[in-house]
Amino acid sequence: MTGVRGVLLFGPPAAGKDTISEALHALDARFAQLVKVKVGTGRTAGYRMATAEQLGSLRAAGRVLLETERYGNTYAVDRDDLDAMRAAGGIPVVHVGSLAHLRQFAGAVDEPWLQVLLWLPREDCAVRSAGRGDRDTDERLDVWDATLKDLAAAEPDEELFHLLLRTDLRTAEETALVVSQAAAAGTVPARSGRELAAFLSGTAAPAR
Repeated sequence: MTGVRGVLLFGPPAAGKDTISEALHALDARFAQLVKVKVGTGRTAGYRMATAEQLGSLRAAGRVLLETERYGNTYAVDRDDLDAMRAAGGIPVVHVGSLAHLRQFAGAVDEPWLQVLLWLPREDCAVRSAGRGDRDTDERLDVWDATLKDLAAAEPDEELFHLLLRTDLRTAEETALVVSQAAAAGTVPARSGRELAAFLSGTAAPAR
């Protein structure tokens, strides 16, 4: 990885993707979470709401870099939003929740991004979800289970992430500093599937 063009944060619900994005922006204002296009209901803050027809127009124009569905809604990354942020001097931060989406996005942008796994134990996911008032904690725990299964199925030699970080073991500010320093270095080696498996099983030393 040389010359980081953005930061990709991967992790299950309540792993801290939003919190780490905010901490990154506070540390260095160039980092900013890319606003996704959303078609559906529920929370509107932090999204660019659109109709199904408008999303279809973006697809037809070849602007959709990533499209996902979760909690009954559709989310998309618009290439024009990415270009606009870069033109303004920003470093985009994008969130993904499955390896298929990570691979899809990486293939679509075809450029070096810092790919970061944020992780926390299942019990911490439940506590955080309940603490922030989620009404669907059970569903989010199901997603945590699916995320673990997804990661566990990674090929031993596949290089998916540059950083493997437990967000229950450090503050958001400490995590953001690790990510920021790695992005600035731009030469962080990718971690193998074997290292990922050791990390998830708790047999690997905590990433520093």
